[in-house]
Amino acid sequence: MTTEIKFHDDEILFLLGESGMVGIVKAGEEKMLFLETPEGEIVQYLEADDLIAVSSFYLGEKYEKGIRAMAYLTRDIEAPIIILPKDNSASKRLKLVFSVGESVRLDCGIIPGTHPEQDILCSCDSLSGLIIKKSKDGVIIEGELKNYKIEPF
Repeated sequence: MTTEIKFHDDEILFLLGESGMVGIVKAGEEKMLFLETPEGEIVQYLEADDLIAVSSFYLGEKYEKGIRAMAYLTRDIEAPIIILPKDNSASKRLKLVFSVGESVRLDCGIIPGTHPEQDILCSCDSLSGLIIKKSKDGVIIEGELKNYKIEPF
């Protein structure tokens, strides 16, 4: 199943699962993001319609605010992205993780915060398997999405 969802650069799309959610905003302009990995720094170039996706393993207003804050820090402040090594104890305590690029694959079977490749993102079980691809006017989602909402960013 494929679904196209249209939204603007000043909006955020929330994909809602049974036990978590993913917030998605557009990069808004061309920019460089710096990914700090245990092996060294990686520079990722973003186009205006690329995606910034933030995943939470929880639901509710508190986590929606956290998703908005992380998206803002990444998109507007251009804060560096820090990738933790797989054996880092903080990985088990992360409440939010994110990915940037032209597409994102949601997966519940990975360790949060340990993937420098930006096309995969840890998610709750009910969103796992979805593939989110950028489109000029929003996103195209491959897989079965049951619930979502769009709000001002």
